[in-house]
Amino acid sequence: MNKIKKAVFPVAGLGTRFLPATKAIPKEMLTVVDRPIIDYAVREAVEAGCETLIFVTGRTKNAIADYFDKNPELENELEAKQKLEALEIVRNIIPSHVKCVYVRQSEPLGLGHAVHCASPLITPDEYFAVLLPDDLIAGHPHGALKQLFQVHDREQCSVLALEQVNWSEVEKYGVIKPANDETTPIVIDSIVEKPQRDVAPSNWSVVGRYVLSGKIMGLLEQVQRGAGGEIQLTDGIASLLETEKMIGLPLSGKRFDCGNKVGFLEANLHFGLRYLNK
Repeated sequence: MNKIKKAVFPVAGLGTRFLPATKAIPKEMLTVVDRPIIDYAVREAVEAGCETLIFVTGRTKNAIADYFDKNPELENELEAKQKLEALEIVRNIIPSHVKCVYVRQSEPLGLGHAVHCASPLITPDEYFAVLLPDDLIAGHPHGALKQLFQVHDREQCSVLALEQVNWSEVEKYGVIKPANDETTPIVIDSIVEKPQRDVAPSNWSVVGRYVLSGKIMGLLEQVQRGAGGEIQLTDGIASLLETEKMIGLPLSGKRFDCGNKVGFLEANLHFGLRYLNK
C-alpha cells in the first residue's frame, strides 16, 4: 500500500483582511500564541507522515521559506549564551527527514491554479494532501490530516474534510451532495462551489483539508474559470468525481477560520488557554 508522503500548502494569498499587518508580513506568519499559523499546518502534515512539503508561494512570501530554513547565526548565538531550550526549538521546527520545496504562483488565479502549480512534483498514480493554513484545526485525538489518511488507507480513494455549517454560510464554501448522510464517512455524490442557499445540495462544506488523486492535476489544466473568475479546486474535484469514488469525513476536533480576525482571535484564545493549562 502506497503511503501519502507529499503535502501541498497554497500560501500565495495577499491576506488583505489583515492589513496593515500583512503589508510587510505574510498572513501565514501571523502568530497564534508563539507559532505562525503555517507552523500548525506543517506540524499536522508531519504528524500524518508527510515527508515532502510543497509550498506554493508568491513574491512577498520569502519569510515562510526563511522560517523553515536553518539559521546558523541565531543557533550559534543561542548556543554561546547557553539558551539550550530555545536552541532546541529553533533546530527542530522541521524534522531532519522532511524536506521543503517552494513553487511560485505567478498570478493569483485561484485555489485550483495554486494546487496545479505543484503538478511537476505530483505523479498521476499517487495521492497527495492539500492543507489550507487559514483553517487551523485542533484535531482530537489525532490531527485532521491523520484522520483523513486513516480513511484513505481503508478506502483507497480521495477524501475531503467536511463540516456542517449554518445554511446562511453555504455560499462561502465548496458544498457536497452526500450519497449517504446518515452514516460516516460520507460517500460524495457531487460538489459545487459557493452555491446560493436555495440551491445548495446540503450544508456539508469542505474545510481546508484534502487527500486527492494525482489525476486531478490533469483535470485542473482543463478547468475554466468559475466562481469569482478563478480556477476553482472544487471544479477539478467535480471532474474527478465523474470517474472516481470520493469520501467526505466530518472531522473530530474544532476548526478556527484564521482567514478572518474573529477566527484568528478565537484560535489565540483556545491555544493560549491550552498553553497555560500545561
